[in-house]
Amino acid sequence: MRLAAGLAALAAVVSAKVPQPDADGRYTLQAEGIKAQFIPYAGTLTNLWVADKNGIQRDIVLGYDNTSFYPVDPGHPVYNAIPGRYANRIGNGTFQIDNITYHTPLNDGPNTLHSGPNNWSFRFWNVSSYTNSSITFTLHDPANSTGMPGSVDAVLTYSLTPHTWHITIDALSPDAKTPIQLTQHTYFQLDAFARPDNNRTVWNHTLHMPAARRVLEIDANALPTGVIADVEPGSVADFWSEPHQLGFASGNAEFQNNCGNGCHGYNGNWAFDGARDKGEVALTLSSAWSGIKGELRTNQDAVVLYSCNWNDGKTEYKRTQGWKGEGDKFIPRDGCLAVEAQDYVDGINNPEWGRIPHQIFGPGDKYHWESSWTFGLIDEE
Repeated sequence: MRLAAGLAALAAVVSAKVPQPDADGRYTLQAEGIKAQFIPYAGTLTNLWVADKNGIQRDIVLGYDNTSFYPVDPGHPVYNAIPGRYANRIGNGTFQIDNITYHTPLNDGPNTLHSGPNNWSFRFWNVSSYTNSSITFTLHDPANSTGMPGSVDAVLTYSLTPHTWHITIDALSPDAKTPIQLTQHTYFQLDAFARPDNNRTVWNHTLHMPAARRVLEIDANALPTGVIADVEPGSVADFWSEPHQLGFASGNAEFQNNCGNGCHGYNGNWAFDGARDKGEVALTLSSAWSGIKGELRTNQDAVVLYSCNWNDGKTEYKRTQGWKGEGDKFIPRDGCLAVEAQDYVDGINNPEWGRIPHQIFGPGDKYHWESSWTFGLIDEE
C-alpha cells in the first residue's frame, strides 16, 4: 500500500513540472544509435528509428502520422501500446479467485482479449517525468473497471541507452487479489516498407528463439486448449533449433489455420525454458534486406508472436516509412510481426500450469515486468 501511495504522490508532484510534448503530441527520447517517440494514449511508442546497413535511419514500428488518430481508430490494433490489466485472452470471459467467479467483457468471439474494450490500451496515461533519454507514465485503474476486483496502480518507464530501448512496468493492487499480466505490444517491420521490390510482408524476416522449445496449443479462436506441446525441429513452430525465416513453413498444410480458424501464420504463445538465463537474449528478429537485427531480453517466461494476418490492407504506413517513387502505401496482410513478452496466455484458467503465482497479485504484492531491445546489424560481431 505504501508503494501505491508513493506512486500517486510522485505523479501528483512531478507531473506539473514535466515539459510539454512537441506540436504533434509526441515526447522524443534519444541515445546513440536510437531514437524513439511516445504519446500518453495507451503509453504508446509511435516511432522507433535505428540505422540500416547503409546508414539510413529506418522507422521500424507501425503506427500513424497523426497522433490524434490513435484514440479514434475503430480497428484499435494496439499499436505498440500497453494492454491490461490482463494482456491477451481470458477464456469465456471468466476466471476465479478464492472460489469467486468474475466475468470480463467479451470482445473476441467467446473470449476476452486484453481485458476488454476499456483496457489500458484505451486509456490516457499520465506523464510523471521526462528527460531526453527517459519518460515515465502512470495509470490508476479503478476496481471493477473491466470486471476485475481491486484497483491497480501502474508505473511504466521507457528509457534509451546506446542502441537499446528499455521498458519496465510496475503494478500493484493495494486492496484485493486481481489478475495482472502486461506486455509491450510492439509491431515490427524491420524493412520499414522501404524495399524497392515492394515486398512488404515479414515472411523474409528471420527469427531465432533458442529457449522457446514449447508452445501452447490453441483452438479455433486462438485460445489455449490447456496442452503445452514440445516443438519438434522443423515443425511450423520451430524457431529454437536454428534461425528460420518467418515464412519458412508457408508451404506446410499446418501453416493454414495455425493461428486460429481462417488465420495463416502465427498468433501463438511460446514458453521459454525455465532454466534460461533471463539476462541473455531470448529472441532475435532480423532482416537481411535492411541488415537490422533486434535482440529481446526479458524477465518474462513466454512470448506471444502475431504475424498480422488480420490486416485488411486499408491502413497506410507512416510518412517516415516506404521508398521514394512507390505507388500505394498500404500495410498488407502479413506485413508486420507483433512481439509480446508476457506470461502464459489464460494461465489464470489453467492452474495445472502453475502460473497462478505469476498472474494473480495483491493485496500489496508488486508485479514487475521488464524487457529491452538492443538493435544492431546482422554482420556485427
